[in-house]
Amino acid sequence: MILGIDLGTTNSLVAYYTETGPKIIPNRLGESLTPSVVSVDEEGNVFIGKTALERKALHPLDTAEVFKRSMGTTKEYVLAGKKYTSEDLSSFILRSLKEDAEVFLGQPVEEAVISVPAYFNDAQRRATKRAGELAGLKVERMISEPTAAAISYGLHEKAEKTRFLVFDLGGGTFDVSILEKYKSVMQVRAVAGDNFLGGEDFTTILYHIFLNKCKLDEKELDAKTLLHIRRQAEIAKKEFSDGREVTMKAKVGDEVLECKITEDEYEKNCQLLLAQLRRPIERSLKDANIKLSEISEVVLVGGATKMSIVRKFVTKLFGRFPNVSLNPDEVVALGAAIQGAMKERNEAIREIVMTDVCPFTLGTDVVVGREGGYMEAGHFFPIIERNTVIPVSRTERLYTASDMQRVIRVEILQGESRFSKNNMKLGEVEVPVPRKKAGEEAIDITYTYDINSILEVVVKVVSTGETKRIVLKKDDVTMTDEEIDARFEELASLKIHPREEEENKLLLFRGERLYEESIGDARRLIDHELQRFEEVLDKQDRTKIDKAREDFREFLDSMEDQKWDGE
Repeated sequence: MILGIDLGTTNSLVAYYTETGPKIIPNRLGESLTPSVVSVDEEGNVFIGKTALERKALHPLDTAEVFKRSMGTTKEYVLAGKKYTSEDLSSFILRSLKEDAEVFLGQPVEEAVISVPAYFNDAQRRATKRAGELAGLKVERMISEPTAAAISYGLHEKAEKTRFLVFDLGGGTFDVSILEKYKSVMQVRAVAGDNFLGGEDFTTILYHIFLNKCKLDEKELDAKTLLHIRRQAEIAKKEFSDGREVTMKAKVGDEVLECKITEDEYEKNCQLLLAQLRRPIERSLKDANIKLSEISEVVLVGGATKMSIVRKFVTKLFGRFPNVSLNPDEVVALGAAIQGAMKERNEAIREIVMTDVCPFTLGTDVVVGREGGYMEAGHFFPIIERNTVIPVSRTERLYTASDMQRVIRVEILQGESRFSKNNMKLGEVEVPVPRKKAGEEAIDITYTYDINSILEVVVKVVSTGETKRIVLKKDDVTMTDEEIDARFEELASLKIHPREEEENKLLLFRGERLYEESIGDARRLIDHELQRFEEVLDKQDRTKIDKAREDFREFLDSMEDQKWDGE
C-alpha cells in the first residue's frame, strides 16, 4: 500500500485509498491533524505533534515549528544542544505518521506519495524526498498540493473544459494552481505562489495588534510570555470565524491584559498580506492566458482559508462564492492518497490522466550588447518558460560573443531573475567552435524536459555538427540511464522544430503559393498572416501552435474561395 501524506507547515496528515475512496488515518491520539512541531529533551527524547506543542509552552527554545519554510536550505535548529536541519525535523513528523498508519492498518508500510507546495524548487523537493527516506519511506513520487486538492474535488469527473483555480493557503505557504479538464486529461495550466506567506503571518498581525494596544515592548518580554501571547493570537484568529469581534486575553507577569479587536480593524491591518495573496493569482492567470471570468470553479484549500477575511477576499476578487464543500485541512492528504492509488494502477481510478507544468523557467547565461558597443555578461536567457506543459522540447540558436572565440560554455540555469547569478545553476556543457569573428559561429541548444523531472540538454555546433549532451535528473528519480535514454528516444518527435513538422510546412508552402498568385491587398494580407503564423511557430508553444494552425488553415481556405469566386 502507498500512503498519501500532506507534510504541512502547521499540521500534517496521512491518508490511504479504500474501495470507497480515500480516507484519513487518525494519529495515536485519535485525531486527523498532527501538528508539525518537534520538541527534544536533554536525554534526546523526541516529542511530536500535540505533545510537542504542549511542551513548547515549558521549553520554547527546545521546540521547533514552521521549519518547512526552510526546506532545502542550510538553516539549522538547535534543540537541547543538538543541531537539526529541516529535513531531520520533517523526518520525525513523517516517521510518526508512518507508525500511526502501520498501527491503524495492521501492516508495515514502505512507500508514500508526499505533497509539496507547487512552487517548491528542486532543492526543496529533494529535501522533502530525503526526509521521507530518513523516516523509512520510499518516495518515488511527489504531488503538488493544489493538484492533490483538485483530484480530491473530483476535477477528473467534471465536464470537459472545466477550469479550476485552487487557492491553497496553509500555515506557512501559499499556492495557486489553474487546472483544466480536457477529455480524460487533467492538465495543469499554471502554478504560482509564495513559500513565505501563510496563516502564521495572519496570526502575527493579531500578535502585534495586541502588543500595540496593550503598550507592550516585545524586547522587554521573555520567550515564554511572547509564546503565550502568540498562542492567544492563534485562538483569537480562529474565533473571528464565529463573530465580528474578539476579546484577546493574555497573562503578562502577574496581570491579565485584554483588548477588543474588531474584524474591520483586523482586516485593515491585513491589507498588505491580502495584497500579497493577489499577486500569485494574477501571475497564474496571466501565465495561463485565462481571464477571471473563464474560471469555472474556485476551490479553497488549507486551514488558513477558514478565516472569514480570507473567504471575503476571495469572494470579492472572483465575484463568486468559492467551493468549500470538503474540509480544507484534509483535501491535500486525500488527493495524495488517490495519487498513490494511481501509482499502484488501482482500477477504480485508472481513467485519470494528469499533466504537469515546469514550475520554474529553464535557460542559460548569455552576453548582451549595450549602447556604446560594449558587451555585458551575466544575463539570463529563457529557453523553457515557467508553466510550460511537460513533456516539452525547445531549441534556441545562440552565437559567439567575441572574435576568435574557441569554446562556448552553456550554463544550465533555473529561475526567474534576468540576471544569471540570481538563478540556480543545474549544470553546464562546453563545446569547441572554429575561431572566427564574433557572431559567425553558432550553436543550437535543445532543452527537453520530461514529466519525470529529467532535463536533457543537447548542444550542437551548427558549422561542424559536433554535439554534446547532458542529462540532469532529481535525486528522487529512480530510472536507470538506459531507461532515461529510451524515454528521450520516445520524445524525439518533440525535438523537431515546429517549422519542420509536415502539417506546418504544408500550410507555409500553401501560404507562399497563394502569396505568389495574389496581388494588391490580398497579397499584403497573406503576408501578414504568414508572419503571424511563423511567429507562433518560433515560440514553440504547442498549445498555441495548434490553435494558430487551425486559424491559418481557415484563413487560407477563405483566400482560396475568394480567388475562385473572383475567377
